[in-house]
Amino acid sequence: MEHRLVTGIEKALGWDGPGAMGTRFVRGHLADTDLITRLMTPYRLLEIIQRRHLANPQLRCYAEGDEVHPSTFLSTAVNRRRQAVQQADMAALGRILNGGGTVVLDHVDFFDPTLEVACRALGWWSGELASANAYLAVGDTDGFHLHWDDHDVIAVQLSGEKSWEVRGPSRPAPMYRDAERNLTQPEEVLWKGTMQAGDVMHIPRGFWHTATRIGSGNEGHSLHVTFGITKRTGVTWANFLSDAARADTDFRTDLERSEDTVAGTLLTKKLALLASEYTPERYLDQLRANTPSARHMPFIPTFGRADTVAAVTEFEPVITSSDSTVQVIAGGKRLTFHERAEPELRALLSGHPVRLVNGGKDLTTLARHLIEEGLCAPLTDESSWAYTGLVPPVNFSKEPSTLA
Repeated sequence: MEHRLVTGIEKALGWDGPGAMGTRFVRGHLADTDLITRLMTPYRLLEIIQRRHLANPQLRCYAEGDEVHPSTFLSTAVNRRRQAVQQADMAALGRILNGGGTVVLDHVDFFDPTLEVACRALGWWSGELASANAYLAVGDTDGFHLHWDDHDVIAVQLSGEKSWEVRGPSRPAPMYRDAERNLTQPEEVLWKGTMQAGDVMHIPRGFWHTATRIGSGNEGHSLHVTFGITKRTGVTWANFLSDAARADTDFRTDLERSEDTVAGTLLTKKLALLASEYTPERYLDQLRANTPSARHMPFIPTFGRADTVAAVTEFEPVITSSDSTVQVIAGGKRLTFHERAEPELRALLSGHPVRLVNGGKDLTTLARHLIEEGLCAPLTDESSWAYTGLVPPVNFSKEPSTLA
């Protein structure tokens, strides 16, 4: 999927693909100035919060460096059917922001189509799941204390400015569930400065960092979004092997209290065989192939035809041709098509929006089949806007060949 955000990040950080991610701290500037306003604006974030049922900790607020109790900004509304729903008290959020506070919305990509598509593009690019958190701060307000994350972070300053301090890791490749706690902050500061609109930086897993607006003045604000990318590790591979071992009766059998050399040797050999069969590479391939598509729009024929569709798989589909067939592996599905369907399949599963108008009956039939299998989804006016100007569309101007 060709997305302006991915292209912009690579150019800003001097990357050629995702291989450099996780290796070192780096920062740069997005030359594409229109991109940052397309991703999110302060009022658009507040609009999302206003129109959703949200709960803490997904929606959080901070003032003077401390977290505000949820009862301060969340209220329970009871409708005429006496159904209670939790929602943000927008007046309270306004008071928190105007008083020099911060509003945080985790997984904002769940609610905003533009960031949803951006995260999907990052997922296809990196081969790992991506999500987005939004941080809106007003005035001279403090941020989070110095901390580290168990995932890689790509931070993009969308408007205003915020000061950051970034330090290196105090333990190689730390994990929250680890062999030892990771609480010692390194003394050396890698970078200390101010992020302004359009600036972007990559903070690898385990690197300590903090952000604040203290000293920035009471009249300004900051809106930035962090794209979190959680990479698989040897530990997650070992956990996969543990689950795969459950299929073998010998692994499910109780271990004897007394030493049983024969049983121990058998399990050791079987575990080694399992590890050689399910290599880390095969594990990653299966993980990506079997991850189901995220929540997406269904196709309801009675509402009318779908004019534009796009792939909605979490990872890029694998398309291979052999003899007279084409196989598609994605979203937990393995589908086989006639070889003549390959051009249309590659277009429909490219991640780009495909306009079916003038594409022919066979293209429409194939698109509908992929929708039914959960690999593609019809685009509405709102979801189409998430692609417009960010991901180039695909147009078919002639009747494709018969696919049957």
